[in-house]
Amino acid sequence: MITRRAALATPFLLAAARPGFAQHAWPSQGVRFIVPYSPGGAADIAARLLSEQLTGLWKQPVVVENRTGANGIIGEDVVAKSAPDGYNLAFVSVNHAVNAALYKTPFDTVKDFAALSVIYSVPLVLVAAPDFPAKTVQELAAMVKAKPGEVTFAGTGGAVHLSAEMFAMRAGGTMTHIPYRGSTAAHPDLLARRVDVMFDTLPAVLGHVQGGKLKAIAVTAAQRVPALPNVPTVAESGFPGFEAGSWGAILAPAGISGEVAAKISADAVAQLKVPSVKERFETLGATPVGSTPEQAQSFVRAEVAKWGDVVAKAGIEKQ
Repeated sequence: MITRRAALATPFLLAAARPGFAQHAWPSQGVRFIVPYSPGGAADIAARLLSEQLTGLWKQPVVVENRTGANGIIGEDVVAKSAPDGYNLAFVSVNHAVNAALYKTPFDTVKDFAALSVIYSVPLVLVAAPDFPAKTVQELAAMVKAKPGEVTFAGTGGAVHLSAEMFAMRAGGTMTHIPYRGSTAAHPDLLARRVDVMFDTLPAVLGHVQGGKLKAIAVTAAQRVPALPNVPTVAESGFPGFEAGSWGAILAPAGISGEVAAKISADAVAQLKVPSVKERFETLGATPVGSTPEQAQSFVRAEVAKWGDVVAKAGIEKQ
Protein backbone atom coordinates (compact mmCIF):
# COMPACT_ATOMS: atom_id res chain seq x y z
CA MET A 1 0.00 0.00 0.00
CA ILE A 2 1.28 3.47 -0.87
CA THR A 3 1.56 5.66 2.19
CA ARG A 4 0.59 9.31 2.18
CA ARG A 5 4.25 10.28 2.61
CA ALA A 6 5.27 8.14 -0.38
CA ALA A 7 2.47 9.57 -2.49
CA LEU A 8 3.55 13.10 -1.70
CA ALA A 9 7.17 12.27 -2.48
CA THR A 10 6.46 10.61 -5.85
CA PRO A 11 6.16 13.81 -7.98
CA PHE A 12 9.46 15.08 -6.62
CA LEU A 13 11.20 11.76 -7.25
CA LEU A 14 9.91 11.72 -10.83
CA ALA A 15 10.98 15.29 -11.41
CA ALA A 16 14.43 14.65 -9.99
CA ALA A 17 14.80 11.73 -12.37
CA ARG A 18 14.38 14.00 -15.38
CA PRO A 19 17.66 14.93 -17.08
CA GLY A 20 18.83 18.36 -16.05
CA PHE A 21 16.33 18.76 -13.21
CA ALA A 22 19.02 19.14 -10.59
CA GLN A 23 21.23 21.20 -12.87
CA HIS A 24 21.28 24.97 -13.13
CA ALA A 25 19.52 26.52 -16.09
CA TRP A 26 21.85 26.98 -19.05
CA PRO A 27 24.09 28.95 -19.11
CA SER A 28 25.37 28.77 -15.55
CA GLN A 29 28.89 29.86 -16.53
CA GLY A 30 30.77 31.71 -19.25
CA VAL A 31 30.58 30.63 -22.88
CA ARG A 32 33.50 30.55 -25.31
CA PHE A 33 33.28 31.23 -29.04
CA ILE A 34 36.34 29.75 -30.72
CA VAL A 35 37.03 31.46 -34.03
CA PRO A 36 39.56 29.33 -35.92
CA TYR A 37 40.77 32.26 -38.04
CA SER A 38 42.75 35.45 -37.53
CA PRO A 39 41.09 38.53 -36.00
CA GLY A 40 39.45 41.00 -38.36
CA GLY A 41 37.74 38.64 -40.79
CA ALA A 42 33.99 38.39 -41.26
CA ALA A 43 33.62 35.35 -38.98
CA ASP A 44 35.65 37.02 -36.23
CA ILE A 45 33.71 40.28 -36.44
CA ALA A 46 30.36 38.45 -36.46
CA ALA A 47 31.36 36.31 -33.48
CA ARG A 48 32.39 39.37 -31.48
CA LEU A 49 29.20 41.17 -32.41
CA LEU A 50 27.08 38.26 -31.21
CA SER A 51 29.19 37.74 -28.10
CA GLU A 52 28.44 41.29 -26.96
CA GLN A 53 24.72 40.80 -27.46
CA LEU A 54 24.58 37.36 -25.85
CA THR A 55 26.63 38.46 -22.84
CA GLY A 56 23.86 40.90 -22.01
CA LEU A 57 21.10 38.40 -22.69
CA TRP A 58 22.59 35.43 -20.84
CA LYS A 59 24.09 37.43 -17.96
CA GLN A 60 27.25 35.39 -18.42
CA PRO A 61 30.48 36.36 -20.18
CA VAL A 62 30.66 35.23 -23.79
CA VAL A 63 34.27 35.50 -24.91
CA VAL A 64 35.83 35.14 -28.35
CA GLU A 65 39.09 33.23 -28.66
CA ASN A 66 41.02 33.04 -31.93
CA ARG A 67 42.65 29.62 -32.38
CA THR A 68 44.29 29.86 -35.77
CA GLY A 69 46.22 27.41 -37.91
CA ALA A 70 45.78 24.84 -40.67
CA ASN A 71 43.03 26.81 -42.43
CA GLY A 72 40.85 26.64 -39.31
CA ILE A 73 41.32 22.96 -38.52
CA ILE A 74 43.22 23.51 -35.26
CA GLY A 75 40.52 25.65 -33.67
CA GLU A 76 37.74 23.41 -34.89
CA ASP A 77 39.48 20.38 -33.40
CA VAL A 78 39.46 22.06 -29.99
CA VAL A 79 35.68 22.36 -30.15
CA ALA A 80 35.18 18.86 -31.58
CA LYS A 81 36.99 17.43 -28.56
CA SER A 82 35.21 19.63 -25.98
CA ALA A 83 32.39 18.49 -23.72
CA PRO A 84 29.02 18.82 -25.52
CA ASP A 85 27.59 21.15 -22.88
CA GLY A 86 27.29 24.30 -24.98
CA TYR A 87 30.09 26.19 -23.26
CA ASN A 88 32.58 25.75 -26.10
CA LEU A 89 31.28 26.75 -29.53
CA ALA A 90 32.93 27.29 -32.89
CA PHE A 91 32.14 30.17 -35.22
CA VAL A 92 33.19 28.90 -38.64
CA SER A 93 33.10 29.96 -42.27
CA VAL A 94 32.70 28.06 -45.53
CA ASN A 95 36.25 26.81 -44.94
CA HIS A 96 34.71 24.28 -42.56
CA ALA A 97 33.04 22.55 -45.50
CA VAL A 98 35.89 23.06 -47.95
CA ASN A 99 38.44 21.59 -45.52
CA ALA A 100 36.58 18.30 -45.54
CA ALA A 101 37.36 17.98 -49.24
CA LEU A 102 40.90 19.36 -49.26
CA TYR A 103 42.47 18.06 -46.06
CA LYS A 104 42.70 14.98 -43.89
CA THR A 105 41.14 16.42 -40.74
CA PRO A 106 41.43 14.89 -37.25
CA PHE A 107 37.63 14.94 -36.99
CA ASP A 108 34.57 14.13 -39.07
CA THR A 109 33.34 17.46 -40.40
CA VAL A 110 29.69 16.44 -40.17
CA LYS A 111 29.43 13.76 -37.49
CA ASP A 112 31.66 15.39 -34.85
CA PHE A 113 29.77 18.69 -34.81
CA ALA A 114 26.22 19.88 -34.30
CA ALA A 115 25.43 22.89 -36.47
CA LEU A 116 23.27 25.28 -34.43
CA SER A 117 22.61 28.13 -36.85
CA VAL A 118 23.85 29.68 -40.06
CA ILE A 119 24.25 33.32 -39.07
CA TYR A 120 25.11 35.10 -42.31
CA SER A 121 26.00 34.60 -45.95
CA VAL A 122 28.32 36.60 -48.19
CA PRO A 123 28.02 36.15 -51.97
CA LEU A 124 30.91 36.05 -54.36
CA VAL A 125 31.14 38.31 -57.39
CA LEU A 126 32.61 37.22 -60.71
CA VAL A 127 34.78 40.16 -61.73
CA ALA A 128 37.21 41.09 -64.48
CA ALA A 129 38.99 44.17 -65.79
CA PRO A 130 36.69 46.51 -67.77
CA ASP A 131 38.40 45.65 -71.07
CA PHE A 132 38.20 41.87 -70.61
CA PRO A 133 36.36 40.56 -73.71
CA ALA A 134 33.58 38.65 -71.96
CA LYS A 135 30.80 40.87 -70.66
CA THR A 136 28.33 38.16 -69.63
CA VAL A 137 28.37 34.74 -68.03
CA GLN A 138 27.45 33.14 -71.33
CA GLU A 139 30.30 34.88 -73.16
CA LEU A 140 32.78 33.77 -70.51
CA ALA A 141 31.44 30.21 -70.60
CA ALA A 142 31.87 30.16 -74.37
CA MET A 143 35.49 31.30 -74.02
CA VAL A 144 36.22 28.67 -71.37
CA LYS A 145 34.73 25.92 -73.52
CA ALA A 146 36.30 27.02 -76.81
CA LYS A 147 39.79 27.65 -75.41
CA PRO A 148 40.42 25.17 -72.56
CA GLY A 149 42.99 26.46 -70.09
CA GLU A 150 43.52 29.84 -71.77
CA VAL A 151 41.31 31.84 -69.41
CA THR A 152 43.11 32.38 -66.10
CA PHE A 153 41.52 32.93 -62.71
CA ALA A 154 42.88 34.26 -59.44
CA GLY A 155 42.38 31.94 -56.50
CA THR A 156 43.05 32.46 -52.81
CA GLY A 157 41.95 29.05 -51.61
CA GLY A 158 38.62 27.85 -50.30
CA ALA A 159 35.38 28.80 -52.00
CA VAL A 160 37.05 31.60 -53.97
CA HIS A 161 39.18 29.03 -55.79
CA LEU A 162 36.64 26.21 -55.97
CA SER A 163 33.84 28.44 -57.31
CA ALA A 164 35.94 29.07 -60.42
CA GLU A 165 36.61 25.34 -60.76
CA MET A 166 32.89 24.66 -60.44
CA PHE A 167 32.08 27.28 -63.07
CA ALA A 168 34.60 25.84 -65.53
CA MET A 169 33.11 22.38 -65.08
CA ARG A 170 29.60 23.67 -65.65
CA ALA A 171 30.83 25.54 -68.74
CA GLY A 172 32.31 22.34 -70.13
CA GLY A 173 35.92 23.48 -70.17
CA THR A 174 38.86 24.38 -67.96
CA MET A 175 40.50 27.52 -66.63
CA THR A 176 44.03 27.92 -65.34
CA HIS A 177 44.41 28.68 -61.65
CA ILE A 178 46.82 31.44 -60.62
CA PRO A 179 47.29 31.20 -56.82
CA TYR A 180 47.47 34.23 -54.53
CA ARG A 181 47.80 34.60 -50.78
CA GLY A 182 44.76 36.83 -50.56
CA SER A 183 42.52 39.34 -52.31
CA THR A 184 44.87 42.25 -51.72
CA ALA A 185 47.61 40.37 -53.57
CA ALA A 186 45.34 39.28 -56.42
CA HIS A 187 43.56 42.55 -57.18
CA PRO A 188 46.52 44.47 -58.68
CA ASP A 189 47.08 41.69 -61.21
CA LEU A 190 43.36 41.53 -61.94
CA LEU A 191 43.22 45.28 -62.53
CA ALA A 192 46.27 45.08 -64.81
CA ARG A 193 44.90 42.10 -66.80
CA ARG A 194 47.77 39.85 -65.71
CA VAL A 195 45.02 37.45 -64.64
CA ASP A 196 41.63 37.35 -66.34
CA VAL A 197 38.85 36.76 -63.83
CA MET A 198 38.19 36.14 -60.17
CA PHE A 199 35.35 35.01 -57.94
CA ASP A 200 35.79 37.13 -54.81
CA THR A 201 33.64 38.17 -51.88
CA LEU A 202 31.31 41.12 -52.33
CA PRO A 203 32.97 43.32 -49.67
CA ALA A 204 36.41 42.72 -51.19
CA VAL A 205 35.48 43.90 -54.70
CA LEU A 206 32.56 46.28 -54.18
CA GLY A 207 34.74 49.40 -54.05
CA HIS A 208 36.55 48.47 -57.27
CA VAL A 209 33.25 47.74 -59.02
CA GLN A 210 31.59 50.95 -57.87
CA GLY A 211 34.71 52.89 -58.87
CA GLY A 212 34.71 51.40 -62.36
CA LYS A 213 38.06 49.66 -61.93
CA LEU A 214 36.49 46.20 -62.24
CA LYS A 215 33.35 45.03 -63.97
CA ALA A 216 30.97 42.68 -62.20
CA ILE A 217 29.84 39.94 -64.57
CA ALA A 218 27.62 38.06 -62.11
CA VAL A 219 27.01 37.24 -58.46
CA THR A 220 26.89 33.74 -57.03
CA ALA A 221 23.93 34.27 -54.69
CA ALA A 222 20.53 32.69 -55.23
CA GLN A 223 19.05 36.15 -55.86
CA ARG A 224 20.50 39.45 -56.99
CA VAL A 225 22.12 41.42 -54.19
CA PRO A 226 20.96 44.92 -53.15
CA ALA A 227 24.47 46.37 -53.43
CA LEU A 228 24.62 45.40 -57.14
CA PRO A 229 20.99 45.25 -58.27
CA ASN A 230 21.79 45.36 -61.99
CA VAL A 231 24.25 42.47 -61.87
CA PRO A 232 22.64 39.11 -62.70
CA THR A 233 23.19 35.89 -60.81
CA VAL A 234 25.16 33.06 -62.37
CA ALA A 235 22.06 30.90 -61.93
CA GLU A 236 19.81 33.19 -63.97
CA SER A 237 22.50 33.46 -66.64
CA GLY A 238 22.17 29.90 -67.84
CA PHE A 239 23.56 27.91 -64.91
CA PRO A 240 20.55 27.00 -62.76
CA GLY A 241 21.39 25.99 -59.21
CA PHE A 242 24.82 27.62 -59.28
CA GLU A 243 25.26 29.08 -55.82
CA ALA A 244 28.45 29.66 -53.86
CA GLY A 245 29.86 32.02 -51.31
CA SER A 246 31.10 32.45 -47.82
CA TRP A 247 28.99 32.08 -44.71
CA GLY A 248 29.27 32.03 -40.95
CA ALA A 249 27.78 29.40 -38.67
CA ILE A 250 27.79 28.40 -35.02
CA LEU A 251 28.82 24.82 -34.28
CA ALA A 252 28.85 22.82 -31.06
CA PRO A 253 30.42 19.46 -30.30
CA ALA A 254 28.24 16.54 -31.36
CA GLY A 255 26.06 15.24 -28.56
CA ILE A 256 24.84 18.60 -27.27
CA SER A 257 21.34 18.36 -25.83
CA GLY A 258 18.48 19.43 -28.05
CA GLU A 259 17.27 21.93 -25.46
CA VAL A 260 20.60 23.73 -25.16
CA ALA A 261 21.14 23.65 -28.93
CA ALA A 262 17.70 25.15 -29.51
CA LYS A 263 18.29 27.90 -26.94
CA ILE A 264 21.67 28.93 -28.35
CA SER A 265 20.25 28.95 -31.86
CA ALA A 266 17.09 30.88 -31.01
CA ASP A 267 18.93 33.45 -28.90
CA ALA A 268 21.58 34.01 -31.57
CA VAL A 269 18.98 34.34 -34.32
CA ALA A 270 17.03 36.85 -32.23
CA GLN A 271 20.06 39.14 -32.16
CA LEU A 272 20.03 39.34 -35.95
CA LYS A 273 16.80 41.34 -35.70
CA VAL A 274 18.40 44.05 -33.55
CA PRO A 275 18.73 47.15 -35.80
CA SER A 276 22.34 47.91 -34.82
CA VAL A 277 23.34 44.29 -35.46
CA LYS A 278 21.60 44.22 -38.85
CA GLU A 279 23.32 47.46 -39.81
CA ARG A 280 26.74 46.09 -38.83
CA PHE A 281 26.22 42.99 -40.96
CA GLU A 282 25.25 45.17 -43.91
CA THR A 283 28.50 47.13 -43.59
CA LEU A 284 30.31 43.78 -43.83
CA GLY A 285 28.47 43.00 -47.06
CA ALA A 286 26.82 40.09 -45.28
CA THR A 287 23.18 39.04 -45.32
CA PRO A 288 21.83 37.86 -41.94
CA VAL A 289 20.36 34.36 -42.24
CA GLY A 290 19.41 32.84 -38.89
CA SER A 291 18.44 29.18 -39.17
CA THR A 292 17.31 26.42 -36.85
CA PRO A 293 19.70 23.61 -35.84
CA GLU A 294 17.94 21.25 -38.25
CA GLN A 295 18.25 23.70 -41.14
CA ALA A 296 21.86 24.46 -40.26
CA GLN A 297 22.83 20.79 -40.14
CA SER A 298 21.22 20.16 -43.53
CA PHE A 299 22.98 23.20 -44.98
CA VAL A 300 26.41 22.12 -43.74
CA ARG A 301 25.90 18.59 -45.07
CA ALA A 302 24.97 20.02 -48.47
CA GLU A 303 28.01 22.32 -48.51
CA VAL A 304 30.36 19.47 -47.62
CA ALA A 305 28.86 17.34 -50.40
CA LYS A 306 28.98 20.17 -52.96
CA TRP A 307 32.61 21.13 -52.42
CA GLY A 308 33.65 17.50 -52.10
CA ASP A 309 32.17 16.85 -55.52
CA VAL A 310 33.96 19.86 -57.04
CA VAL A 311 37.32 18.81 -55.59
CA ALA A 312 36.89 15.23 -56.78
CA LYS A 313 35.95 16.24 -60.32
CA ALA A 314 38.77 18.79 -60.47
CA GLY A 315 41.24 16.06 -59.54
CA ILE A 316 42.57 17.99 -56.55
CA GLU A 317 44.38 15.61 -54.20
CA LYS A 318 43.49 15.70 -50.51
CA GLN A 319 46.44 16.82 -48.39
